[in-house]
Amino acid sequence: MRLVLKNIGSLLVAAHEPAPLVSGKEMAEVDVISDAWLVIEQEHIACYGEGEVIPFPDDDVLDCKGGMVMPAFCDSHTHLVYAGSREREYEDKIRGLSYEEIAQRGGGILNSARLLSETPEEVLFRQSLPRALEIIRSGTGAVEIKSGYGLNTRDELKMLRVIRRLGEETELTVRATFLGAHAVPAGFKGDQEGYVRLVIEEMIPAVAQEGLADFIDVFCDRGFFTTGQTARILEAGAKYGLIPKIHANELDYSGGVQTGVSHGARSVDHLEFLGEEELAALKNSATMPTLLPGASLFLGLAYAPAREIIEAGLPVALASDYNPGSSPSGNMELIMSLGIMQLKMLPYEVLNAVTRNGAYAMGLEGTHGSITPGKVANLIITHPLPGFGFMPYAFGSSQIKQVILNGKIQT
Repeated sequence: MRLVLKNIGSLLVAAHEPAPLVSGKEMAEVDVISDAWLVIEQEHIACYGEGEVIPFPDDDVLDCKGGMVMPAFCDSHTHLVYAGSREREYEDKIRGLSYEEIAQRGGGILNSARLLSETPEEVLFRQSLPRALEIIRSGTGAVEIKSGYGLNTRDELKMLRVIRRLGEETELTVRATFLGAHAVPAGFKGDQEGYVRLVIEEMIPAVAQEGLADFIDVFCDRGFFTTGQTARILEAGAKYGLIPKIHANELDYSGGVQTGVSHGARSVDHLEFLGEEELAALKNSATMPTLLPGASLFLGLAYAPAREIIEAGLPVALASDYNPGSSPSGNMELIMSLGIMQLKMLPYEVLNAVTRNGAYAMGLEGTHGSITPGKVANLIITHPLPGFGFMPYAFGSSQIKQVILNGKIQT
């Protein structure tokens, strides 16, 4: 049976043969079809067009009543599997402690690692499931979720099994990332090299044996892992087919961008510190610069230079960084608003950043991120709006009326 969407005010990011990503000036352009219709068949987009549509007698029909239809969000950087919460650290931030100072006191990632270690796998799943359902309601259809709060083999595997289960028991398309090199656990204080060896010699083979991850990530930044350690970890992961991603340049110029590009990273994420050397490395690469303005908002950090990246002819993806310590929200409408207000991006630039380029950052450009026949029917239907720009403009109030994932209307 088919699902037919009629009376669509505007169909956005509609393309029969889209490029895998959008870069530079092209980021400000989106294909739009006014007064449109769309047909979904067997969980995929079948066809679309302009004007009236005549459904078959046994079709299900959904009247969009003039609302916009766009691809569901592709959130390519999250940590939404975690135990407990860290609102007490928020008070520390208000009192003036920095992210690094909180970490040095046993807070931050190490606090989450302690809580996660104490939490049974089933309980961890039950805590994480509402967050997954929350982002579905907020319009996300594809999401990358990282481990990294385990910091030992047993707990990293526990996290990754929960991540896999979220993909199995919800309509989300989930990509899993092994982030064992998120921080150095307390038991390895003074022996960072020993922990790196544990990641390489024990964790990576164990993750690969269970087939639990698509990507491997490293927090390559001041106070965390060096470029040399990062390179060794990425190379070890590549031997098991794990595609590199990088946390880089959130706290300082770390060399992480260059290391990621040289190892074929699918994306380099954060990039609050970005200069000519980093831009030069990214040019002519296949690496997606991914910006996380939610973390800058929550931590009071400088925002990544999105305009410089775009004006250099490069692509940009935006992601939520949903996590308990520095960005406790997976709301991609808010991320689009921050993209405009703080990163000075244009409305269609943010739309491309959270759809097509977000899909590319997860290796899903062939199946997600645009309204294209044959792609997965992951769609957002909005209330009637004067134009797309109203959606990020009206920050704090959702414009989403309905969400369709895998061709099914979400309730």
